[in-house]
Amino acid sequence: MPIGNLSLPDAAAGSVAFGSVQADGDPPGIVPSPATLPVRVVCRICAQITTEMVMLAAHRIQMRRDRRRTLCHVRQIAMYVCHVALQIPLFEIARAFGRDRTTVGHACHVVEDRRDDPAFDEFVAAVERTVNSVFRTNGALGHE
Repeated sequence: MPIGNLSLPDAAAGSVAFGSVQADGDPPGIVPSPATLPVRVVCRICAQITTEMVMLAAHRIQMRRDRRRTLCHVRQIAMYVCHVALQIPLFEIARAFGRDRTTVGHACHVVEDRRDDPAFDEFVAAVERTVNSVFRTNGALGHE
């Protein structure tokens, strides 16, 4: 599952439609609260946001040249942001990404260690702010 290709379920199959991202009963263009979205979808949206931001800021942060490694680092950042910014438990993130809970823990440690680099820290902080602005409503997260 490449992170760069986000494919959300259609409106008939679930509660989220790609393009106009809406839940059942919500007007088009309104992002539903995270409580109405499955954790898997929230994590995939977070991964897509991280991917897009890496593509925009690739010259500013030091990413690996190898495409497979870059995808791994993007996935690690997305897992970290899901856990730290959205406060989703490790086992739910693991299930959403198709990984083990210990892999998510390792990803969080790797990203935390890399935050010593000021450029990388600034990038991760920007991803956290972006994800928070997408999923936070009135200062509270729906998963809590």
